Amino acid sequence: MVSLKSFRLALSALLLAGGLLCVSTLAHADTRIFEIRTYTTHPGKLEALQARFRDHTMLAFEKHGMKNIAYWTPQDAPLSDNTLIYVIAHESREAARRNWQAFMADPAVKQFMAASEEQGKIVAKVESVFVQATAYSPLK
Repeated sequence: MVSLKSFRLALSALLLAGGLLCVSTLAHADTRIFEIRTYTTHPGKLEALQARFRDHTMLAFEKHGMKNIAYWTPQDAPLSDNTLIYVIAHESREAARRNWQAFMADPAVKQFMAASEEQGKIVAKVESVFVQATAYSPLK
């Protein structure tokens, strides 16, 4: 069985070495940073989390300066039952701080988050890792 940490490291290596991340603005490739986030849901709540991202969160990320890069769910249990992994891009680490602060303060975000949790909390744990492209990455 593959641990979540091993899975995330392998996924990160695949993304960065394989060039699976699309570069929308090459001028930002030198300073842009990526954030790999892993959400673990409470039992039976993965579909609710996916609906929230599909219907609301992705648009709100873009509104607040975060670029959606890719979203995944693991293929194998037990992670396939409760895990969402995604990558977003920020202009810089400082921009990431501002983006998240604005996102969390947005009344519309507060509203859709509260509405999505009317039947109980969805997310049990969030992990975040900031990464930058290496000098030999296809992103450069």
